Amino acid sequence: MATLTIMPSGRTREVAAGTTLLAAILAAGEKLVSKCDGEAKCGECHVAINEGRKSLSKIQRAENAKLDEIVGVSSKSRLACQAQMGEENVTVEILSFV
Repeated sequence: MATLTIMPSGRTREVAAGTTLLAAILAAGEKLVSKCDGEAKCGECHVAINEGRKSLSKIQRAENAKLDEIVGVSSKSRLACQAQMGEENVTVEILSFV
């Protein structure tokens, strides 16, 4: 289990490896929109990874293609529905509020 820290709230949660960031963020009681049921089609769950990027699953083709379409993407950007936790702690910043 690794610790996921969610900013800007500062909430933390122990998360099993293989769990998507979206599932972990929602389980922690945070709000994060995903209109495509986790298929990397809407881009609504765009988050920034402040720490622990290398611990997350590698970016796959569908996620990379959607990130290419989103304004404001940086090297820290991931889609929470696609990024899976690894064994190291991760700090994620929710970029949009609902």
